Amino acid sequence: MKKTNEKAFEPIDPEEKELMESIEKNEWQPVKNFEQEKEKAITAARNTLKKDKRINLRLTQKDYHQIQIRAIEEGIPYQTLISSIVHKYLNGSLTPKL
Repeated sequence: MKKTNEKAFEPIDPEEKELMESIEKNEWQPVKNFEQEKEKAITAARNTLKKDKRINLRLTQKDYHQIQIRAIEEGIPYQTLISSIVHKYLNGSLTPKL
């Protein structure tokens, strides 16, 4: 049987821990115009995921083949892999191989 003070799960990082503690302290208040705010959030999410720009990219033949091989290993199209690499780099989550 679960104790009442046990959490359903442990936070994955300090930011999530802080958010969970804030919720537990009832520091959150409902937003005014919930439906309007919900629609704004949905629109922002859709625009974030929308791929609406094309680019031309020149690679060496060796890099092109390595990207294709890695994409096959990952089970994704090579354009998706390139897009993911660019996205991770821009968000600072692309880390060098050790």
